[in-house]
This record gives sequence, C-alpha cells and structure tokens, in this order.
Amino acid sequence: MIPSVQQCFALMTKYEMLENIKAHSIMVEKIASLVARSLQEAGDTLSLEKVTAGALMHDIAKTQSLKTREDHSAKGSEICLQNHLDEIADIVAEHVVLKAFDQDGPVLEKEIVYYADKRVNHDKVVSLEERLAYLIRQYGKGDERLIRRMGKNFEMCKQVESKLFSKLRFAPQDVAGLIQP
Repeated sequence: MIPSVQQCFALMTKYEMLENIKAHSIMVEKIASLVARSLQEAGDTLSLEKVTAGALMHDIAKTQSLKTREDHSAKGSEICLQNHLDEIADIVAEHVVLKAFDQDGPVLEKEIVYYADKRVNHDKVVSLEERLAYLIRQYGKGDERLIRRMGKNFEMCKQVESKLFSKLRFAPQDVAGLIQP
C-alpha cells in the first residue's frame, strides 16, 4: 500500500517524529515532488504517490534511531513493512545510499527521494556540496573512512542529479526558487 499524505502524518505522530525532522521531511517531499512532476511532464512514467509518500516517510525512524543508534534507513524500511507500506519500503531503505544505480536506466522513485534528501539541510534547500560539508561536520568526526564513504556517496548523487536534470527544463541551482515556502 502507498500511504496518503494524511496517513504519513499520522505515522509521523505515532512514531513521535521530532518537529525538525518533520520539517526536513516536508521540504524533501517538496523537492522530490517538483522533480517527479517535471519528469512526468518530460514523458517519464513515475508514481507521484510513491515519491510523495517515500519522501515524507524517509526519516520515519530517525527520531528513535537518535536514541538507539540503529541504522535509521533500515529501521524505517522495517517500519514501512510492519505498517503494510511495502511499495515505499525500498525508497526508505535506500534514501541514504542507493544499492544500485543505472545511469542509463529509467528514473526510479527511490532515486528522486535519495537526491531530494541530499538537497535539504534541516528545512533549507542547499547544494550537494553544502549538504556534504554539513554531513562531514556533523557526522564525520575525523573518521577518514567514513568521510571517504560520504564523498563516494555524493559522487553517486551527482550522477543521479545529472540523470534527473538531463530531462528537465530547469537546473539544480533553480530548485530553491521553484519550491513554495
């Protein structure tokens, strides 16, 4: 099942999502929906419902994971499956790191949510470079292996960005101006 927006917000309440994480998720959804709608207009076949729900739910386990230190993307996917949201579980599971990426394949909903998440610091639209710098400061803690992994993940994200925007009439730097506050 793909949850409605109302069901997503009810689950945010049920899992006691912090307000700042909810604000982040709402902004990720705005970017993801803008990109998905624009790709649909360019002729791609995508489920806007999956993108919307996946973006709103991508950090459903983040609040509890701050306490338990478990992987919030894996736990979030588990929460989706427990709530019979099988159609978005993979989007939630792969919003931090995509398991596989095909530059030449069709655009997938999980690629859009993965990308949109990388464009939002808290509830502000930022560049990929700004987001990476923030994540390194916040979570890198001088761990060179982790920092290299983050860098590799953002190299992939730039490839995703290139794939998404090759079909769009606007550029990545235009996103912030196209989002409704």
